[in-house]
Amino acid sequence: MSFQGTAAKRRAEISRARSMALRHVGWAGGRAHPLDIRAGDTVEVIAGKDRGKRGTVERVILERQRIVVQGVNLMKRHTKARVANNVQGGIVDFNGPIPYSNVQLVCNRCDKATRIRHEIAEDGRRVMICRKCGERYERATA
Repeated sequence: MSFQGTAAKRRAEISRARSMALRHVGWAGGRAHPLDIRAGDTVEVIAGKDRGKRGTVERVILERQRIVVQGVNLMKRHTKARVANNVQGGIVDFNGPIPYSNVQLVCNRCDKATRIRHEIAEDGRRVMICRKCGERYERATA
């Protein structure tokens, strides 16, 4: 009989929960697969209550296959004032996460929402190509 400590049990529970949350992914078999969209990319929402809106990706939540887009899926959080942390109470607006499948990348050349394809460049790097205009997608460097 093998003994599992509390930390090992907790890790197993978290792993099971993530697997259940991503069961619908298909070819990934419940595992989180890498996303082509990264923070700083411009995307257009193609499904949901904010359909048609464009915004910049603030962050990517890979485990849940969701992204946070600036100005999309605005939510309100009611915060309680805390004296110890010097936090003022009130209603705070924030951008909630939306599913990765509900957005499309916007090409920075043709300015259209598009799917992408991958090619291997001459230098051996894997690059993204716009399906609409055929140009290489270049990320804005910060």
